[in-house]
This record gives sequence, C-alpha cells and structure tokens, in this order.
Amino acid sequence: MAFSKNSGAGHRGLQESMYSVISLVFILVACVELCDAAAAIDVYRLIEYDISGSAFGSRFAALNHHAASLHFPSGADLSRTVLIIPLRELNITFVRVFNSGNGGNKQVHEKEKLKNLLAELERLLIHANLPYPVYFAFENDEIDTVLTDIKKNDAIGQPATATTGGYKLVIPTPEPKKVASPTIANIQGWLSGLKADGDTNQLPTIAIVASYDTFGAAPALSVGSDSNGSGIVALLEIARLFSLLYSNPKTRGKYNLLFGLTSGGPYNYNGTQKWLRSFDQRLRESIDYAICLNSIGSWDNELWIHVSKPPENAYIKQIFEGFSNVAEELDIKVGLKHKKINISNPRVAWEHEQFSRLRVTAATLSEIPVAPELLESTGGLFDSRQFVNETVITRGVKLVAESLARHIYGHQGKNVQIFADGGSLAVNPAYVQSWLDLLSRTPRVAPFLSKNDPFVMALKKELADHTDEVNLQHDILEGMFTFYDSTSAILNIYQVASVTFDLLSLLALGSYLIVLFCFLVITTRGLDDLISLFRRPPSRKVKTA
Repeated sequence: MAFSKNSGAGHRGLQESMYSVISLVFILVACVELCDAAAAIDVYRLIEYDISGSAFGSRFAALNHHAASLHFPSGADLSRTVLIIPLRELNITFVRVFNSGNGGNKQVHEKEKLKNLLAELERLLIHANLPYPVYFAFENDEIDTVLTDIKKNDAIGQPATATTGGYKLVIPTPEPKKVASPTIANIQGWLSGLKADGDTNQLPTIAIVASYDTFGAAPALSVGSDSNGSGIVALLEIARLFSLLYSNPKTRGKYNLLFGLTSGGPYNYNGTQKWLRSFDQRLRESIDYAICLNSIGSWDNELWIHVSKPPENAYIKQIFEGFSNVAEELDIKVGLKHKKINISNPRVAWEHEQFSRLRVTAATLSEIPVAPELLESTGGLFDSRQFVNETVITRGVKLVAESLARHIYGHQGKNVQIFADGGSLAVNPAYVQSWLDLLSRTPRVAPFLSKNDPFVMALKKELADHTDEVNLQHDILEGMFTFYDSTSAILNIYQVASVTFDLLSLLALGSYLIVLFCFLVITTRGLDDLISLFRRPPSRKVKTA
C-alpha cells in the first residue's frame, strides 16, 4: 500500500510538473513572438585606425539602442539613441552645405551632388575620433518601412524609449582588435626585349606601375572604381597589347617592359618603396623611366602628368612631348605639373615620388590636377562604378600605349598608330569593362586582405597570362598606421513594446500563474494543503540538558 500511495503521489507530482512546463513553454513562445527581429540588415562599419598613436574613426562596434530619425524633438536626449540617416537627408550638422549649379541634365546633376556629399561626409568621418559605433547600409524596402514608422513617432513627439517602446537596433559583436602585422603584396611581370646578335649590354627598361589597394570610411565598401581601379585596368590592357607585339620577334621592341601592381598606396606607397628596394642596383639603373597610372576613369578631356624633376629636365621633356603629340592626335589635353619632393619628409603624395627618391625618372598620369592630401582620393565611398566611364579609360589606355610604342620603336613625332581602332592591336573595350566591373565589386583595403587573397591571386594570374617571370612579393605594412578589425556585421532591428505594456503583461501573467498554481493545489491536494502553505510553521524548541 505504501508503494501504491507513493506511486500516486509521484503521478500527481509529475502531473503538476507537466502543467508548469506547459505554462513555461507558452511564456517562451510568447517571448519569441515579441522578440523576433523586424529585419536583419548587412551593415558596414566605419574604419577604426590610429596614426602615430592618435585614434581616428569609430572606436566602438557593439550596438543596442532605440532608433530615431533626424526628425527628433528639440532637446531630445540622444546619448542612448541610434540615428538612422538617409544620405540625401544629411544637413549642415553633418557636412558643410555646398552650392549647386544650375542647368545641365538633372540626373547627372543629382549624381554629381551625391558624389560631392559622399566625399564631404567621408573627409569628416575618417579624420574624426568618434566614441560611438557608426555603420553604413544600403537603402532597401525593410529600412524604408522602419524609417517611415520612426519618423512618424518622432514627428508627433514620441521617440522610441524604454518607456514608450519602438524599434531597437542591435549589433552583438565583440569589440574590435588590432590587426597584427598586416601584409602587403606586390605583383610584377616582365616582357623581355629583343637583343641584337652579339649584344651583351643590358637592355633599357620601361616600368608601367599602378597601385591596386584602397582606403575609405568603410573598408568593406572601398572598391575604388576610379582610384585606382581605372589604373589597374589600364595596366592590364597595356600588358595585353604589348604581349601581342612582343610575342613575335619581328615586332618585339629593344626595351624590357616591367609591369608592377603595388600595394600600400594610401599609406605613402609603402609597397612601392619595398618593391623598388628589392631591385638590385643594375636593374634599377636600367629603368629608362616609369609611368604610374592613377585615377584615369572620370576625366572630361584633360589629363595631367605629375613629375618631381623640373620640366626643363631632358628626360621629362621627352616624356611630356611624347604624350603631348599622341594626345593632340586623340584630341586630348595633357598638362604637366611639377612638385618637388622633400627627402626628409616621409609623406609621399604620388607613386612616382618613390622612384624619384631613388633617382629613377618617373611620372604619374592622373586626372587629379593637385597632389591629394593623406588618405584622400584613395577609393572611398564616393568612388563607385556609377561615377566611372570605361570609354575614357579606353582613351587613356590608347594614349599611354601609343606613347610607349613610339618611344620603344623610335617613332617619336611621327603620326603612326600602332593600336589603331578596328585592328588586331586595338584596345578591347569589353576587356576594360569586365575588369572594371570586377574591381568595382571588390573591396581592396590592404590590411584586411589575406596573404593569399583570391583577388590578389586573380591579379597575379591575369598578369601571368600576358607577361613572363611573374612573381609575388609579400611584406609587412610598416609605418605610422595601426588598424582594427570588425569591418562588417548584421544589424538586427527589433520592434519592442513599451515598459508599460511589459509591466501590465507581467502582472497579468503573474496573476494567471498564481491562480493556476492555486487551482492545481486545490484539485490535487485540497484546500487545506493550499492554506497550510501560507501558515507559519510551528517553532521547534531546543531541549537543554
């Protein structure tokens, strides 16, 4: 009997436990329904970096605050608020207002206005120390819906708070860590010139160089379609064209061609410096001159040749005259800009300056008329595919290729078109466009590229298809820069109820559980057992000896 009684008690206890479990499941299900994310959005974090120990960019990554719009009430406390700001709604508190001109195509005008605004925003953000998270996202229907609701609440003076509820933005990511020993990779390829029989002298060399990495406010978005995607595309097409010429001994020139795709461009062309210092003295002295290609994808009708040596220098005059003659035939204007370099100053504005520091004649071809400041014109947010024209890149390629060919084959001053349109050696617009499209989808911020990054390997393979002796040089990015990881994340947008609603729900739920508990006790053990639970147990007196 005792066994049967215990078995019945166990059955009732199990039954009571099951009721409790079922109640708990309902509570959990309700919480899940309340806490499902309204949207999950890919977001891209503002860069975090140091220059000589000084902090810049966004210094935090995790996010867990209510959302608001620019229509927040006057005097609102934004210390624990996330502002969602469409770029088109930025005002003077975020960037300087710039004047817009009249006339012209409205669509083109709007694109140019957007580009200028992005450039201004980027300059502001990358040179500031921001003690809070900053993220970028592409506008879509989900964000538009959330933002519309937020604006309505802000407009009527009911911003999202813990009391009123609303939308909450959450990015559960660990705090960023320093990128240890970031690597850079330089890629070089050769096209060997043709020596005359019995000639033991080393042939002169012409170097065609382009830096391929980028820097911008958001590393995961820094594709640099123009800077320096256009330079990379131009170099690859020039390598393809001359590989056709050099594949036949009858048309192979008496110059070696050295192609270099360098890294570390935004950081004083650190990769170019290391690449040049890896040359032996004999190779360095064989370089007749170097042409560096930088941002040639969005010019109107004028390009600039930047040099460090005075314009009166015989080598500089020869280079400039060669380009000017071809430019005139192509109805292109080419100007010459001279900027002396200060050897004692580590700041390098143009890639050719690294050559000049080693006494190698060099020039940079660019649409940019004035030397950019540090970390400017390096492929940031505004430098995207929509602002680059593959047709002008094609014209730039033809200008460089014809100028080089006339120098190599001794046709200076002659109206001889080796790369004439429609011929077997014509510039290939489809090739230019395909590589430009690829580069415009590929962020290339060097500290975040792995040692054997697929993009770097793709560049190496492409150069190997057109040149010989292709090799990859790995090195450590040195200098005054320190970078931090965490460049992208998932933003979860939750629609949460107000605290008042939560308290009422908790009160109702608590009352329900108390009633349920009392009902279960009464039906299983009786009213006396329920009352006995609330009685004070009798005190036990301790017997003393």
